[in-house]
Amino acid sequence: MIIHINSVEQFNEEVKQGKVLVDFFATWCGPCKMLSPVLEEVDKEGSVPGLKILKVDVDENSDLAAQFGIQAVPSLFLLVDGKQVAYKAGYLNKNTLLSFVK
Repeated sequence: MIIHINSVEQFNEEVKQGKVLVDFFATWCGPCKMLSPVLEEVDKEGSVPGLKILKVDVDENSDLAAQFGIQAVPSLFLLVDGKQVAYKAGYLNKNTLLSFVK
């Protein structure tokens, strides 16, 4: 299930444990719109067991965007047990995304 984040508190709770992919996006962003179906497909397939996917709208969650230093969208962060382990900016196709999160 893809979880849409509405607050810093919700974000902090969701990233505490496990492997979490965070998609910082904007509704007006073309590459973000292209990435959404890729994320949905990876989520539905369960290609990465235990992976949780969070979507953070940078316009609605400016505090989180600032905390992560977001300067471009989409920005993808991979966190494990609350700690950042990887980062990529821009659109990723399915194979690249899978390589990034595995």
